[in-house]
Amino acid sequence: MTAITGIAHVNLTVPSGGLESARDFYAGTLGFTSRTVPHLQKDSLAWFDIGTSGQQIHIAIGAESDFRSASSRHVCFKIQSPEALLELRRKIWDHFQRGGDSAPQAADQPGEEDSGELLLSPLSRFVLCYVCLPIPSPYMD
Repeated sequence: MTAITGIAHVNLTVPSGGLESARDFYAGTLGFTSRTVPHLQKDSLAWFDIGTSGQQIHIAIGAESDFRSASSRHVCFKIQSPEALLELRRKIWDHFQRGGDSAPQAADQPGEEDSGELLLSPLSRFVLCYVCLPIPSPYMD
């Protein structure tokens, strides 16, 4: 048995100049609560609470070499219900449609085959709901 009881935080990286976009996406679109970072690091870090779980997402400026090619790295968040999953997917789609620096570069349109809409069925109580976002999300070229 391990002494590890959970994850306190996961650190994700964004390209130089990407912190404001990360703040907009993680706080504005995903609804995470922004936390205060140490004063001397306010221009290089952003921290977000994931609900009241005690878990956090930390965003830091990464090395330019981290962003030169596509990657299969991603973070996967557990969502509280199928309905909440669909609502979050709609928010992500709306942000994608609005565009801008913090917009996801790709998103599933709600109602399409791979969008998660098909998860709602009489068996939905058996479905674990997740939303997976590429790392660094949503800023990779």
